[in-house]
Amino acid sequence: MDLEVRHLRVVCAIAEAGSLTRAAASLGMTQPGLSAQLRRIEAMLGGSLFDRRQAGAVPTPFGELVLSRAGAILPGIDGLLADTARAARRISAAHRVRIGSVGAPLIGHLIRAVKARLPEAELTSRCHYSPIALLDDLAAGRLEAAVLGDHPDQELPQREDVILHPVVTEPVFALLPAAHPLATRDEVSLAELLDEDWAAPRPDSDRTLEYWSSVCALTGRRPFTPYEAEGRQLIEIVRAGLAVSLCQATFNEVPGVAVRPLAGNPLWYRHILAWRREGPLTEHGPEILRRVADGYLATCLDGSAYTSWRKRHPHAALPTAAAPGT
Repeated sequence: MDLEVRHLRVVCAIAEAGSLTRAAASLGMTQPGLSAQLRRIEAMLGGSLFDRRQAGAVPTPFGELVLSRAGAILPGIDGLLADTARAARRISAAHRVRIGSVGAPLIGHLIRAVKARLPEAELTSRCHYSPIALLDDLAAGRLEAAVLGDHPDQELPQREDVILHPVVTEPVFALLPAAHPLATRDEVSLAELLDEDWAAPRPDSDRTLEYWSSVCALTGRRPFTPYEAEGRQLIEIVRAGLAVSLCQATFNEVPGVAVRPLAGNPLWYRHILAWRREGPLTEHGPEILRRVADGYLATCLDGSAYTSWRKRHPHAALPTAAAPGT
């Protein structure tokens, strides 16, 4: 893990707030999540940055050194980002569309929809695990549109210059090694999964693990997560039979893993399209949303576990733009 500008912002936020609890609130994070991130930053830099006292967090001498350097670096970076964002908006407002996406099945449908409405536009895309980072890029003018996601009781914050449009809320499924005994079931209980080791994303600004843990806690237990991984690495750990995990319902099974619904549908994930309010996609928003929603329904037909689940729950997980009466 390399030191990033966002890590310096975290350190400065803690120093300014005087406590991890207040800093977490200002950053839109939980206190445990911020504590875990601070430990990783301290490990990268090689020393303790704050003394945690009952009255709050006080910078150590090593922390004062880091804060003084961060205070010299961040204003220049902020100025650079503001200047380049303004310049980018001036030269590319109508003919360049930059799209971001979390790990979700909508990115291809969004790109196709934009190409259909703006065939002359220069279109680029990039992915990031954190929806908050992509939302920040949208608000700052570094992206024109993005595929985001959140969970119940963890809704993304509203930004003045960004339109957030939920597409669909779908269940979260279990991700199992193909040879696991639970893979023979039509559905799996969350309690049974909690008997296993888990692979899960790191507890950072993406609050997925926090959501998983909070729902699991309703059973009186929490997942044991010895493996911290995302994307391909997480799949490989599950494929190797080392752990179980959770995944989006639209995840297609690949050799070595099995996707199964969770009994009772205890966890949910919401897909969201977002674009800049003053950007080139605003006037095309309804048509782009319709195309993406249609593409989502087509994607649902590709995943056998989700296809079967939708047949059993015909009135659930209907895309907003494709729902009856809209």
